[in-house]
Amino acid sequence: MNNLLNALPTDLLDPTHVIGAAVWGAVFLIISLLLAAAVRRFARQMELRLSDVTGLRFACAFAQVLVYLVSFLLYAHLVPELRALGTALLAGVSVVSVVLGLAAQNTLGNLLAGVSLMLYRPIRVGDNVQLTSPRGLITATVEQVSLGYTVLRDADRSAVIVPNSVMASSVVIRIEGTGAFSGSAAG
Repeated sequence: MNNLLNALPTDLLDPTHVIGAAVWGAVFLIISLLLAAAVRRFARQMELRLSDVTGLRFACAFAQVLVYLVSFLLYAHLVPELRALGTALLAGVSVVSVVLGLAAQNTLGNLLAGVSLMLYRPIRVGDNVQLTSPRGLITATVEQVSLGYTVLRDADRSAVIVPNSVMASSVVIRIEGTGAFSGSAAG
């Protein structure tokens, strides 16, 4: 029993022992949670200064995922037993990613088009646009641009939900200035 108590302090920080790996796992988890909270806090402060927060919210979510991913990768590199598991997982993930990529082509197309719309900013929240819909040519106000869809509000106050792959590949006319329609649906 005395040998166990003497060995305990050295095992606490040794990632090759179960106790040390658990301690390091807790340390990495706490650091990740604190960094993710700092990213969210920074994004909330920046939201107050921006009129269109769509890109900021996307960047915030992406940064949080990166924080957790980098933290896990560093932890896996620290624990020797996880290095071999990481290699096996990497091979398995590559096969799964090809299968999922083929199965979710439309969704991934919308996602990439959403990232493109946020980066290049051809339309912004509040813009009045004209585009062809199943009803014909419509004039609508952009209410939201998310990663998958763009939500428009037409003159009848109907929501027009357009997949971002369609928004990115269609001709969309952005109406400049203040017309009869721009004041009625900007709400």
